[in-house]
Amino acid sequence: MKSSQTSDPYPRSYYLATAKGLTAAPALQGEHRCDVCVVGGGYTGVATALHLAERGYAVILLEARRIGWGASGRNGGQLSGGQRLDPQTMAQLVGPAHARRLWDLGEEAKNLVKQRIVEHAIDCDLKLGHISAGFKPGHAKTLQEHADFLQQIYGYPHIRSLSREELRRLVASDRYYGGSFDADSGHLHPLNYVLGLARAAREAGAAIYEMTPALAIVRRDGKPGVSTPEGSVRADHLVLACNAHLGALEPRIASTIMPINNFIIATEPLGAARAHSLIANDAAVADSKHVIDYYRLSADGRLLFGGGESYRMRYPRDIAGIVRRCMLKVFPQLADVAIDYAWGGKVAITMNRLPAFGRLDGDVFYAQGFSGQGVALTTLAGKLIAEAVAGQAERFDILAQIPTPRFPGGTLLRWPSLVAGMLYYALRDKL
Repeated sequence: MKSSQTSDPYPRSYYLATAKGLTAAPALQGEHRCDVCVVGGGYTGVATALHLAERGYAVILLEARRIGWGASGRNGGQLSGGQRLDPQTMAQLVGPAHARRLWDLGEEAKNLVKQRIVEHAIDCDLKLGHISAGFKPGHAKTLQEHADFLQQIYGYPHIRSLSREELRRLVASDRYYGGSFDADSGHLHPLNYVLGLARAAREAGAAIYEMTPALAIVRRDGKPGVSTPEGSVRADHLVLACNAHLGALEPRIASTIMPINNFIIATEPLGAARAHSLIANDAAVADSKHVIDYYRLSADGRLLFGGGESYRMRYPRDIAGIVRRCMLKVFPQLADVAIDYAWGGKVAITMNRLPAFGRLDGDVFYAQGFSGQGVALTTLAGKLIAEAVAGQAERFDILAQIPTPRFPGGTLLRWPSLVAGMLYYALRDKL
């Protein structure tokens, strides 16, 4: 089994082993001037650079390590629309009209990913089909009611409820009580997707610099800028797309997110028949636990399984063992299967599990805290930020108006309260 802990620029993972289009960019040196400086080379930052460059802006993107080094190149690759919260809960939070606009933006986000894949010929193994699996009888009922709501109230034709028997025919596990199937959502190779977006951004004219951490935000003559180890950038607008790796760069928004560690394993190739026996329709699957299990088949017939979380700064020593135990609870028939890859990554969550959009000082935009729903929403974030920079902020403000509570205790004391809360919900998963 190949370890995920190395000193290489990218962490070892199945995604790195099957990456296409890895292109190293230089580190920034000297003083530079541009229209927009983007900090962060994940989905949000790269999509922002792409959309801005297409509008004719001079864009410089700074990435502390490599494009897609963080969650964008390590995540479960599940692509879904809407928001992390169901529309009924959203309506209670922001009102029915705003909730519907947020749903529509989530659908636009999903379709924008598909559009970019086709437009730029991004080879990222996109497959359609997503199953939400109810871990408890009450969870299954809620998922089925959610599917009915989307069909009947929102007019969304791609989703249907699944009985326990139907779900068992699709997923070879006795763990679930029913759920829903969305034929318009799906899954993809996350690292190859962000690498394809970066290629498109370069072709559109964006300048990308890797191994260039942003050390500090510096204002000169009323304009935002960034200092780096070997240079600096001055701009008219600054975009912070750092998400879980924001650190202390901008303390005013740091306490709205909490970085947590999540883990994935990739089995050895299973062969077409055995892989198909696990997930008959090749859909992505996510369950309803608070600490969710999520999994899918890779293009070469492996099971990619995500499960388990940790709330410490360091990863556990035996990622493979932790996630394998989660996998065997779902698929005990895989007890004889070897694990070829195991890795972890940081995802940023918010208190309400909704993304945190906003602006500071009028010329600094940020989008973060996608809470596990970032594959689609981050791509849309880039489009909305580009619109806002161009003076058309109405759609950006729909997301910016979502209430974003701060974690109790700020950046220093947020960890104890989070750990206590997550352990409580993890215990409820087991009951």
